[in-house]
Amino acid sequence: QVQLVENGGGLVQTGGSLRLSCASRGIIFSINTMGWFRQAPGKQREFVAAITSGGSTNYADSVKGRFTISRDNAKNTVYLQMNSLKPEDTAVYYCTARLRVGVAVESQAYDYWGQGTQVTVSS
Repeated sequence: QVQLVENGGGLVQTGGSLRLSCASRGIIFSINTMGWFRQAPGKQREFVAAITSGGSTNYADSVKGRFTISRDNAKNTVYLQMNSLKPEDTAVYYCTARLRVGVAVESQAYDYWGQGTQVTVSS
């Protein structure tokens, strides 16, 4: 089993920055891709970004140029640096992990999920 523990959410003003982290514990050698999804109130969960163990990345169009995903394989941790935040970025952000290769954008393609961390951007 794999456990994902997120940290770093909070309240920030428009234009501000936050850095999320997600530490993976358990059978971590089996993980290939790690990523982030988010879910705003009344909306479906949506893909934000993902990174493979080899460093390939994929981003949602809405966050390209503002968010950066990175990964420290030695620490089994993935990060999401969020800059130039907007009120529409407000959501619960979920860390996720996938055993198979590939930076999939569908939530069904991921095998493990964290509990989520709230990010609120005030206008």
